[in-house]
Amino acid sequence: MPDAQPQTTRVPDARERVLESAYELFCRRGVRAVGVDAVVSNAGVARMSLYRNFGSKDELALEFLRLREERWGRAWIQAQVQARAETPAERLLAIFDIFDEWFGDGEFVGCPLINVLLETPDATSPLHRASADALARVRAFVVGLAEEAGIEDPEAFAAQWHILMKGSIVAAAEGDRGAARQARAVAEVLLRARLPADGD
Repeated sequence: MPDAQPQTTRVPDARERVLESAYELFCRRGVRAVGVDAVVSNAGVARMSLYRNFGSKDELALEFLRLREERWGRAWIQAQVQARAETPAERLLAIFDIFDEWFGDGEFVGCPLINVLLETPDATSPLHRASADALARVRAFVVGLAEEAGIEDPEAFAAQWHILMKGSIVAAAEGDRGAARQARAVAEVLLRARLPADGD
């Protein structure tokens, strides 16, 4: 019997190392507070590696936002609520159950999408637009659940629901790790008021 081939571990290339370094630092400290030198030092690469792969810090930050949304955006929320609840109304409330677990995680650092919006108030900024667009995709998911639940004016309902979601994230970042449970209690009142009489 031939000897088993040794398994090789793929070494991340410079681009991956820079992006993962930026992801870690931007999540914890914010995009504006982290300089290029900190990113490349943390990645263990030359400064030129960042500019060769991303062109600028802003381009790196945009890629970071894309990666953050991929890992923690609409797709993540949608998969989580679908695994936990069956009806649209239950799935709407399950969002806050997911948040409660997220807020209780020792690695919780808030929402970088919200943080970037606050750091870059200029609505014409590509970073601002990318963050706002990612958050809008989450709100669109809520609109879909509201439509499935038979709620009248699902767009207005989703706007209110999304405010509760974002508000709970900010409160948790302030230190209130029970914010999702409090937001859920308010959400239950809103949901009861807006569901059709035969809604569940």
